[in-house]
Order: sequence, then C-alpha cells, then structure tokens
Amino acid sequence: MTETDDNKIAVVMAVNDQAQELEEHLEKFLNLPFNGHYRVIVVDEASTDDTSDVLKRMKAAHDNLYTTFLPRSVRNPSKTRLALTIGVKATTSPRVVLASINRPPTSVSWLQELSDSTAEIVMAYSNRKKSGIIWRKQEHPLLEDATALITKAERRSGRGHCGHWMKYHRGMYDAVAVNRERIYDAIKLFDKAVGPWQLTRLRLHVFWQNLFN
Repeated sequence: MTETDDNKIAVVMAVNDQAQELEEHLEKFLNLPFNGHYRVIVVDEASTDDTSDVLKRMKAAHDNLYTTFLPRSVRNPSKTRLALTIGVKATTSPRVVLASINRPPTSVSWLQELSDSTAEIVMAYSNRKKSGIIWRKQEHPLLEDATALITKAERRSGRGHCGHWMKYHRGMYDAVAVNRERIYDAIKLFDKAVGPWQLTRLRLHVFWQNLFN
C-alpha cells in the first residue's frame, strides 16, 4: 500500500519495544503544521511490548499515520536498515525524513523547513537549554557531505545520540530529510558496525567539519 502523490513529504521511523515513547511523542510528529499533505510511517521491528496496541489506537485517531511491521521470523543483520527500507517503500513522496521516536520535533516549523529546502539532504538539530529549546537545521548540497555525520550517529552501538554537550559539533542530529532518489543511499549508512579506529576518525572529521562550517 502506498500513499498518493500529493503527499509532498513523509516521515519514516522504526521502533522496537517503544510503547512508552510512542505514547509520549508520536502525536508530536502527527500534528505538525504543514502547507500540504504529509504522512508518518512507523515500522514495528517485531516488538514484544504494547507497541502494536499503541500504534493501532493511534492509527484509528490519525488519518496521516501508516503502520507496518517486520515479522519476528525475519533474519537480517540489520533490522533497522530493513525496517527503514520497508517504510520508504510505503511512500511515493519526493522527500523523506528519517526520524526517531526518541527525538521528536522541537519546532512548529520543523517539517515545513525540512520540506522547503532545495538541498539534497537537510539535518535537524535541537538543544535544550535553560532559556528554552534552540532549534536549527543545516543543509548539505549532496548526501556525501553528510555521510560521516550519519554514520557516526547511526552506528550499530546506538550511542550516537546520547547527551547534549556540544551536540551540534559532535554530529548528533534529530532527523535527516533526504530527496527520494538518494534515500536508499542514506539508509545504507544506518546501523553499521564501526570499529574503534574508524569511530575515532569519524569523531574528528565530524567535529572539525561542523566547528568551521
């Protein structure tokens, strides 16, 4: 099942045993102001908690939510990558946002600005400070410009988005919007096994790239 072509942008995320996070954050993705149509696509990675029940209830209340799942019998070295691929195949939107339920939008203009950019890839950042939430985006003309950022943050260890200290300079982002013709190239960067020396090089590359950008 795919959506109609009038959906200009789609938000795709994979979840696993995250019923509580869905309860807390999913509606923040579903109720964003947007000049047009958009859909949120959630792929359940064979959760064993109440994730499926929460998604069924949310789907009944929101027309712009589409859900699908990975069967528990699936044997794949990268279930996250497979789940995102399935989610993307459920949309025909020319722009796709790869997001995480743990990093909800922090600005009402979040989706609109990710959609309006002409860059091949746009990354969304947020930082919670005492004075409130600071939100920013960075545009990259080509996906290759952001390869190190994505690889470092989405590596298999799952620790790429922890903490807020110097978040932007360390390459921890909230979501990434990619033109559809490059979306599968972006997904290949997710859930990679990164060795300690490669991680060190990625950290240095990302830090200096953002420090002087």
